[in-house]
Amino acid sequence: MNIKIVCVGKLKEKYFRAAIAEYQKRLSRFAKVQIIEVPDEKAPEKFSAAEQENVKEIEGQRILSKIKAKEYVFVTAIKGKERSSEELAGEIKDLGTYGHSDLTFVIGGSLGTSAAVNKRADDLLSFGRLTMPHQLMRVVLIEQIYRSFMINSGSPYHK
Repeated sequence: MNIKIVCVGKLKEKYFRAAIAEYQKRLSRFAKVQIIEVPDEKAPEKFSAAEQENVKEIEGQRILSKIKAKEYVFVTAIKGKERSSEELAGEIKDLGTYGHSDLTFVIGGSLGTSAAVNKRADDLLSFGRLTMPHQLMRVVLIEQIYRSFMINSGSPYHK
């Protein structure tokens, strides 16, 4: 299986990079994992709703340019569907079984994702109503992907 994580912005903190590298290493026995960073759009500290939408649109175009037609796309969104770890593992397993071997997960910037990105999504994935820094969300997401593979392999890791 091929897993791609497309995210907005660079990961600066060493501790986040170290955590992600560890999960990438662990996942390598199950899947090829690729993390693609697209630049975040610079914006003034205070800006209008129209300017916010413009930033999301620009970032959205950058995200969409990294997604191929054959990929099954999960977009992280507060308004997405919440799942347990076991439910996510089951969905990943089912997608692989039914011919979706290229899974892409998208993490938008600090303003979220554009309507075009959400429209391209095959599924909106929520990790709850909490707001997290998108850098931390990368660690949470890759850990849950790893957990999914461990659940599917029958490992006690997830308990």
